[in-house]
Amino acid sequence: MTTPSLLILPGDGIGPEVMGEVRKIIDWYGAKRDMPFDVTEDLVGGAAYDAHGVPLHDDTMAKAQEVDAVLLGAVGGPKYDDLDFSVKPERGLLRLRKEMDLFANLRPAQCFDALADFSSLKKDVVSGLDIMIVRELTSGVYFGEPRGIFQEGNERVGINTQRYTESEIDRVARAAFELARKRNNRVCSMEKANVMESGILWREVVTKVHAESYADVELSHMYADAGAMQLCRWPKQFDVILTDNLFGDILSDTAAMLTGSLGMLPSASLGAPMENGRPRALYEPVHGSAPDISGQGLANPIACILSFAMALRYSFDQGDEATRLEQAVEAVLASGARTADLMGPEGGTPMGTGAMGDAVIAALDASL
Repeated sequence: MTTPSLLILPGDGIGPEVMGEVRKIIDWYGAKRDMPFDVTEDLVGGAAYDAHGVPLHDDTMAKAQEVDAVLLGAVGGPKYDDLDFSVKPERGLLRLRKEMDLFANLRPAQCFDALADFSSLKKDVVSGLDIMIVRELTSGVYFGEPRGIFQEGNERVGINTQRYTESEIDRVARAAFELARKRNNRVCSMEKANVMESGILWREVVTKVHAESYADVELSHMYADAGAMQLCRWPKQFDVILTDNLFGDILSDTAAMLTGSLGMLPSASLGAPMENGRPRALYEPVHGSAPDISGQGLANPIACILSFAMALRYSFDQGDEATRLEQAVEAVLASGARTADLMGPEGGTPMGTGAMGDAVIAALDASL
């Protein structure tokens, strides 16, 4: 059996620190669960620019196309603010997404009971929350043409075009339905079919895909603005939310704050299956590079650790082991362990990045 391969791209800021804790956990799985990984590490973002003059070297891009999954830390920082747009650190991440054709962005919003008080919503509204937003990632208004700022008569006009093909909607809808089958078997598709032709097409294609292939999954439709309101009113009514690039950008950030801390949120971006049947995949924490605390051992590694848990589940068919890791994180939080971003009025046991990673490994040991 071929050893599964991982390309690790720590990136900038706190990226190398949080990824260091993930490396420990990867080693734990090899030693304690007989699950070795073939791990390669390379540069992305500002680190790649410093070394190569580009935010992603062609050789690194080639490696990303060959491995079973890519795990990324974070990119960017004020050091690179004055660079030309074409070589800013974020362009490295965008190139990965584009050339790997990662069309389905999975953004879970899960609220651990120990952190329910961190949300701005009432505890009973968010406690136990576990929803997934599936956002189309490679088309829509961010990519449609024409786009730009043009002169019309005596004034300028900014133009962006919302554009979707049937096939683009079809494939992300299938990803959402397949995911729902592994969860609670419900999909709510969100668009603006009341005012946008692209929304009408979106609803028609999703409905067709459902009828033809996924009639066993419960499907509902909701206008995206109403969906944002419902996320804040009673988010636990949802299981999987399917939506386009623009609305997914907004709704996933809304859902993120229901959990109380950006440092807790993982994500996955999935593409078409490779020859081995695994989807092309990139996993990354939602948080940024946090240059203000970089190098101080203060960063919360949990979002990056949970991103690896998503890789176990979606790239390596190790759902039970993903659950083991998620439950280890939950146990650590329930014990009162807290990085600086999680310290609230109720207190807790302060921990740095390394200590939090070690605590998760201790919880993994206790699970055996």
